[in-house]
Amino acid sequence: MLFPVAVLNYLDRMIVATMRASIRADIPSIADDADFGVLMAAFMWVYAFLSPAGGYLADRFNRRWMVILSLFFWSAVTWLTGHARTFQEMAWARAFMGVSEACYIPAALAMIADYHPGPTRSRAVGIHMSGIYAGQALGGLGGYIADATSWRNAFYWFGGAGVLYALFLVCWLRDAERRAESGASADSLTMGAAIKGLFGATGFPMMVLYFTLPAVGGWAIKNWLPTHLATAFGLRQGPAGLSATGYVTLASLLGAVLGGVLADRWMRISRRGRIFTSALGTALCVPALLGLGFAPSLAIALGSMALFGLGFGFFDANNMPILCQIVRPQYRATGYGVMNLVSISLGAGVTWGLGALRDHGVPLGVAFALSALASALAATLVLRLRPSVEMSVAIRG
Repeated sequence: MLFPVAVLNYLDRMIVATMRASIRADIPSIADDADFGVLMAAFMWVYAFLSPAGGYLADRFNRRWMVILSLFFWSAVTWLTGHARTFQEMAWARAFMGVSEACYIPAALAMIADYHPGPTRSRAVGIHMSGIYAGQALGGLGGYIADATSWRNAFYWFGGAGVLYALFLVCWLRDAERRAESGASADSLTMGAAIKGLFGATGFPMMVLYFTLPAVGGWAIKNWLPTHLATAFGLRQGPAGLSATGYVTLASLLGAVLGGVLADRWMRISRRGRIFTSALGTALCVPALLGLGFAPSLAIALGSMALFGLGFGFFDANNMPILCQIVRPQYRATGYGVMNLVSISLGAGVTWGLGALRDHGVPLGVAFALSALASALAATLVLRLRPSVEMSVAIRG
């Protein structure tokens, strides 16, 4: 039931990047690419800063209602975005979407971890993350919808679908029983106690840094790859948007599922199996980003995009399972929210900065190549993580 929510989560946030030309043509007050970068970054900054609060609410209260209300409100905001007429209205719509989406991912992943306490955890998270990648891929349809009808219709149609699905979840989605893997309760958890508990856990600060570094290349690809393909290889916005989302995200979908299966099997041999799988995926992103940045042809660029997607899928499928090996169950959603705060804040800065650099004539390919350094550092860093023996025994048991 969460798979379609994951699809809509990323579809609704990604379609704006694939309809850049149509939106700018229809709203002249979006003056340049730096302004367009602000539209994408506005969502990310709000989403980032509210993610810890969204995670805390999911830990403290009912995860089911956090998922349902988040889907309902971001879908309503998506529908309203189609009515925006000025740069300011678009910016406010994107910011409000950040408010409503901040509660979903931490709550959903914590709910999945509650349902899957042992050897199926990475696979379950991987299947859910594949829904996110499916949403990214479908986001490429935005360019075609904009070319065929109007960019506004994409917001109307997908926003309406989300509102209807939220009503379905009211009837059918149920919270998992909170399994006491560490014998602690979240009934009286305060935000301060949650933050103290997180940063008191050995390895959590390193986990935050590891989660953040791949965001440099990840967000550059998510928000600026359609523009890069259109500029570097002369593609129209429809083919550029579908290629940018399709090749990366379909490979990521496959990577998330395979990475989950591999990690769960590796855990039978070593309690660091999920760490090893994640490190492998992050390492694959390094040659992929270098290839994308220096690609002499569209074919090489597409191959690099597929390799990046495969590696990033390995990475994404194992972040929450690794977090579960480091922090106690009552801190999981809050911990993922804190990780989102740091990672997406950096991604928002990268998104805005690339727009500004492009206005000054710096090719986007240079940024993709340089981001490989961050992925290389992340692959090295995660291997230094040592999961808690207590958490690992509970998970593997």
